Amino acid sequence: MKDIRIVFMGTPDFAVTILKHLIEHNYPVVGVITAADKPAGRGRKLNQSAVKKYALAQDLPVLQPTNLKSETFQEALKKWNPTLQIVVAFRMLPKSVWALPKYGTFNLHASLLPAYRGAAPINWAIINGETKTGVTTFFIDDKIDTGEIILQREIAIEEDEIVGTLHDKLMYLGADLVGETVDLIAKGSVITNKQPEEEEKSAPKLYPHNCNIDWSKPLHEIYNHIRGLNPYPAAWTTIVNGTEEVNAKILDVYKELEAHSYKVGTVILSKKSMKIAVLDGFLVIEKIKISGKKLMDVKSLLNGYHFSANTYVK
Repeated sequence: MKDIRIVFMGTPDFAVTILKHLIEHNYPVVGVITAADKPAGRGRKLNQSAVKKYALAQDLPVLQPTNLKSETFQEALKKWNPTLQIVVAFRMLPKSVWALPKYGTFNLHASLLPAYRGAAPINWAIINGETKTGVTTFFIDDKIDTGEIILQREIAIEEDEIVGTLHDKLMYLGADLVGETVDLIAKGSVITNKQPEEEEKSAPKLYPHNCNIDWSKPLHEIYNHIRGLNPYPAAWTTIVNGTEEVNAKILDVYKELEAHSYKVGTVILSKKSMKIAVLDGFLVIEKIKISGKKLMDVKSLLNGYHFSANTYVK
């Protein structure tokens, strides 16, 4: 394959699938760059990234820089003599890194750019009720997700799809697209399209404040918000149960669109069901994780957890 020497940069499981595709299809990966090991769990044992674990299992050399501008790291990178770099779910690179290979550095992004630039494109596409999304490869420049587009592939978002299933669909679609992109670069037949500067819709990082459920919104917006965060990081609310307040993550739900006279946020309980009144109907909860307890279906929760008659969410 010409004089292609690939350095791959990525950290989470999403990136592993793309790296695995490259290795299994005999693309010339000469090294991998991933995040530094981080302490995790009660014992604070150092945890390796998913990409590092896979790279080591494939006997690929690995670099884990904490500072991408450091001379030590950049000299080590140059020794690999990369002619092409591929970035999937990593960090913003300094120009001295992304401009190094003669064929450039391209990124795989899980949206149809320029829509949903940012850290959480898969989540926000569902939260905003989109009916389609996709994956994009583009050459990196000095801004975030703004470089010239190489290839795109579109996929439908099913009506009741959650972010967990869409993530996996885009992961495999992205793996194929990265392979196609490398093939084009190797053949010297890439034709790029410049992105418009303006941002269509953004995909900011997810924090507790934008995962909190706003029960005053219409039913379909609340429903989209919950499925766009299911299973991770999960939409949450505060349950007021008599004198007790407890936070809860809400995962599997379905909608009941109907008129009613309940106050918004009222929790309606039976022996086997739990639903919450909203403006134009009810949100029926099937799986929930109350703080300090494990994730469980509502029927199991109701068997062992006492709710007062006037329980509500806020």
